Amino acid sequence: MPVELTRNGDAAVITLNRQEALNALSFEIVGEIGAAIDEAAATDARVLIVTGAGEKAFCAGADIKELREQDTNTMRAAMKRGQETFAKLDTLPIPSVALINGYAFGGGLELALACTFRVATPNAKVGLPEIKLGIVPGYGGTQRLPRLIGEGRALEIIMSGRTVEADEAERIGLVHKIIDGDGMAGAMEFAAAITCFSLPVLDYAREAVMRALDNPISTGLRVERDLNLLAFTTDDCREGMAAFEGKRKAVFKDG
Repeated sequence: MPVELTRNGDAAVITLNRQEALNALSFEIVGEIGAAIDEAAATDARVLIVTGAGEKAFCAGADIKELREQDTNTMRAAMKRGQETFAKLDTLPIPSVALINGYAFGGGLELALACTFRVATPNAKVGLPEIKLGIVPGYGGTQRLPRLIGEGRALEIIMSGRTVEADEAERIGLVHKIIDGDGMAGAMEFAAAITCFSLPVLDYAREAVMRALDNPISTGLRVERDLNLLAFTTDDCREGMAAFEGKRKAVFKDG
């Protein structure tokens, strides 16, 4: 199976497994990723980890041979489907972590950018090289990268099509952490520091930050206020405050 959904403790794990093609994306595989995200959302997992099989590649990008065979109308529909598929991660009720193990180019990096967080192994190499093919990123790269690292850096990376090494990716905020040793164990440890809190409140926090990027600050402050009030009404809020006063660790129940 080119897209596998498995379980590892509290984590649902999507693994792209097309190692002979460096886990490259085809239109069919994009559809399978969408189905796997939907399936993960229906489980009791507390986090979704997305990674690639093997040590060489997270995902080397699009299947160029397949792209060359398409006409304009087919490409328009494919880009819309790809954007909608990756956007599922924006509304997934649990955080997502991309474990970038090796190459993440083009659509592969765009998939990682759509995740809530990104961690990388030391051999990770990322980029949006579409300009070298005479096209531009089409699965969200031009929108998510500048929101993540700023307009200037994003323009330079996209318009040069250059490769970004793991250490630079961490330095500019494209990835949150470089994982030494076992990548999956490191990703699980990274996720555990977040998913120990209330999942609904984590979702409110993520929504507030995402809305901040698309609205003037006056609107963003109103959104923040409303989401904070929603969090205040939860049992988890009462538990968190009681635990603080009692000088004990809170036991959140996601309610």
